[in-house]
Amino acid sequence: MVTNPQTGTNIQEIAPAIYRINTPVDLPGGLRFSFNQYLVVDDQPLLFHTGLRKLFPLVSHAIGQVMPIDRLRFIGLSHVEADECGAMNEFLTLAPQAVPLCGQVAAMVSVNDLADRPARTMADGELLELGTHTMKWFDTPHMPHGWECGLMMDMQTRTFFCGDLFTQPGSGEQALTDGDILGPSEGFRSAMDYYAHTKETPATLARLALEKPGTLACMHGSAWTGDGSSLLCHLAEVLGSAK
Repeated sequence: MVTNPQTGTNIQEIAPAIYRINTPVDLPGGLRFSFNQYLVVDDQPLLFHTGLRKLFPLVSHAIGQVMPIDRLRFIGLSHVEADECGAMNEFLTLAPQAVPLCGQVAAMVSVNDLADRPARTMADGELLELGTHTMKWFDTPHMPHGWECGLMMDMQTRTFFCGDLFTQPGSGEQALTDGDILGPSEGFRSAMDYYAHTKETPATLARLALEKPGTLACMHGSAWTGDGSSLLCHLAEVLGSAK
């Protein structure tokens, strides 16, 4: 469903009761890019990524096409960056019962100061029941960047909210694909070099692969469906062999 014809902002279901909100943007040099947020509709709805503060009118309007925005209970983020949590306080204002949701390090170093309400922190491996969906948190320090990084997965649908992993260029017009995303994402990463260079990254990816995700909810580009364990292992191999 296109929710703003001028910008192309759209919202589409990629797994049961999990929606991708996508806004394509133009980058310098004529390049196309996209910002995605993910909405889990449940007894305690969760939004993972808020988008940039300037995208708040577009993102909030899109959410309103699926559910009342004041029902939100958790505003989740992987790490502190404008496209992750730039509109956090705007969402907290419209959803008076919502709180930020993040890892313990993120809350300690940034979120509890930046946010208008204290965060609900998650420990590595901790589960959070939303109703039908149960979210599992993974600490992923310095992967792909940032000491405070963490990611989460819905244990019911095996949807892995993988943040900046598998970032793809382009407008992300296909909400869910089973095609190649590793090639485009590696081409983009090689040019931008936005991953932290840490020897722990392949082991972290291997640990995530054991969770057997079936859908990867990418923050930039299309979400992906397939054998997520194999794809994470392939990424680990590529990064492990990188000089």
